[in-house]
Amino acid sequence: MSRSYLSRPVVLLQSSNVASSMGNGIVMVTIPWLVLSNTGLASAAGIVAALSALPALVVTPLVGYAVDRFGRRLVSVIADLASAVSVIAFPILAFFTDLSFALILVLAVLGATIDPAGYTARKSIIPDSAAASHVDRDSLNGIHEGLFALGWTIGPLIGALSIAVFGPVNSFWIPGALFVFAGLCIVALRVGDAGQDARAERTEAQPGFWREATEGFTVLWRDRYLRTITIAMIFLAGVYLPTESLVLPVYFESTENALGLGIVISAMAAGGVLGAFSFGFLAKRLTYKAIARFVLIATIIALIPMSFLPPLPILAGFGFLLGLAWGPMNPLINSLVQSRVPADLQGRVFSIQLSLFYAFPPVAMLITGFAIDGAGVEVVYPVLALLVAVGSILTLCTKAMRTLDQA
Repeated sequence: MSRSYLSRPVVLLQSSNVASSMGNGIVMVTIPWLVLSNTGLASAAGIVAALSALPALVVTPLVGYAVDRFGRRLVSVIADLASAVSVIAFPILAFFTDLSFALILVLAVLGATIDPAGYTARKSIIPDSAAASHVDRDSLNGIHEGLFALGWTIGPLIGALSIAVFGPVNSFWIPGALFVFAGLCIVALRVGDAGQDARAERTEAQPGFWREATEGFTVLWRDRYLRTITIAMIFLAGVYLPTESLVLPVYFESTENALGLGIVISAMAAGGVLGAFSFGFLAKRLTYKAIARFVLIATIIALIPMSFLPPLPILAGFGFLLGLAWGPMNPLINSLVQSRVPADLQGRVFSIQLSLFYAFPPVAMLITGFAIDGAGVEVVYPVLALLVAVGSILTLCTKAMRTLDQA
């Protein structure tokens, strides 16, 4: 049988993936900019980032249950269309009334509650698309995460340009259209569902709703390798995410340089594209442990100079290196879950990872927002870089990371 990364299943899944990530990249820039332009407070943007993520702690585990119970494609389509509604609500409501801080917060919470469903469902479809197209799963994981990062490369730049040309409110029409397109791509996708097949083959009685909904956490916790790398990702992402959501927006908003913000974030994402694409190549030549070590060490090397906010070209250059270093990590996690977790539990494990990912960053963003208001970006950013370095070194010293490839 032919092997093609340009086959219909791969193209449709990745078209949806890129469109959705572009939409989220635009929203990532426009919501903080809208809050900052209305309030002038970094802490207000931190409050929006923190509170908008909290509902996902409850919803995301249920998303994994829905993916495994009702099907990967169905959940993906519903999530993308709901995301479209949540973002076009900004300009529609702005036509009738002023967008107060409270209203912005409500809409941001709505969008953040919906978004994890589409991300989780598309990630779960990767093995099905690989099987239908007869391509290597590790390579497709790299392509998927690389194109997701590509969306983040293009999205913030489009968002920054649209803010400069149309204003932050009208910029929300663009991600709305992208989310609709993403949903239609999955409607047209025709692949199997390994999760539904494995579920149908189970001979034992299905557990009750609560046990089935939380089964992903049990599986994740009992696997020390997945547990260790998940905890490390939660901490590192929680410390690092305020960089993109607060630190850089505040820095560039203070200099009224929306384009500079788009350039730096896009440079980081561009590096992430190449780093993620490289995973298939690396996985054929290096162990998973070696890839993880490279990611953590290179991240430290790139982030520390960046935290001192050098001139824009240098800042963008280190941002590119940071993305390049971190890029293989998400495909690596995908491959670990897909190789170590039964197909009918993968949606729940992915969703538990994502819900845990949402748990720590809101607190970090809230603290970072108040810290920036009190001490300034120039002080807070190096502290965040130091915490990332310490967390990475501690992760490298764990027994699970030292023996990863012996499992």
